[in-house]
Amino acid sequence: MSSEPRKRGRPRGRASGSGDSGGVRALDRALDVLDAIAGASGLTLTEIAQRLALAPSTVHRVLVTLEGRGVAEIDEVTQTWHVGPTAFRHGSAFMRRTGLVERARPVLRRLMEATGETANLGILNGEAVLFLSQAETHETIRAFFPPGTRSPLHASGIGKALLAHKPRREVEMVLDEMVLERFTPMTLCDRQALLDDLGTIRLRGYSLDNEERTPGMRCIAAPIFDPVGEAAAGISVSGPVLRMTDARLPAISEAVLRAARELSFGTAAGGDHPVRESDHA
Repeated sequence: MSSEPRKRGRPRGRASGSGDSGGVRALDRALDVLDAIAGASGLTLTEIAQRLALAPSTVHRVLVTLEGRGVAEIDEVTQTWHVGPTAFRHGSAFMRRTGLVERARPVLRRLMEATGETANLGILNGEAVLFLSQAETHETIRAFFPPGTRSPLHASGIGKALLAHKPRREVEMVLDEMVLERFTPMTLCDRQALLDDLGTIRLRGYSLDNEERTPGMRCIAAPIFDPVGEAAAGISVSGPVLRMTDARLPAISEAVLRAARELSFGTAAGGDHPVRESDHA
């Protein structure tokens, strides 16, 4: 006796086009809460409830559950909620499936060896860059961004490289949610100055963090494009100004651009990737 084989990943009797989604309302609500805290640099219980139009008591139950699984965590000083380490582990599983982290390992190593400085891989994570992988230089003085580290977009080489290749309306929405915190005298805290810098980055293809996050440290970064031309990740080289001198910046930036082209999907290594300008101001 034969029967129609069941699609893997679906229960018997549920077709993919069924009107009943089979969703779990409580899980859907929990994911809404997780999306809210992942898209910000810290939200209070009241702020989350207001954003999602939910009762604070409901949001609190969800947050406590997420906290218990390590998916969310609270800063006891500011009473703000953030994404927890388990969420990073889940995200890392996705990155392993897409293969970017594995594909990037030898590229990061070659970039580190070619420049003598630490090479990094990161993605957008709300209002910050989330670092996924790193190839550390052997120099005593070096940049250090272990996987799971987050850095504000406006003071990050990768953050600015990715923002520069987003449509202007998306950039404006991100900046509306951000506080452009000053970390050094070089940090771009003026919105228009940051937008001008993003325009320059888009034209030349790479970004420069010139002591904007940490005094004495520089970073050059370029975007990695996915198969549809979206800037999905970024690769960078970070090191002290005393080694990343003005004279070395052209050579380092070219090495970073080559690495980014090698990792971009749908392009030949060393080839140019089309940048869509229609959405940009």
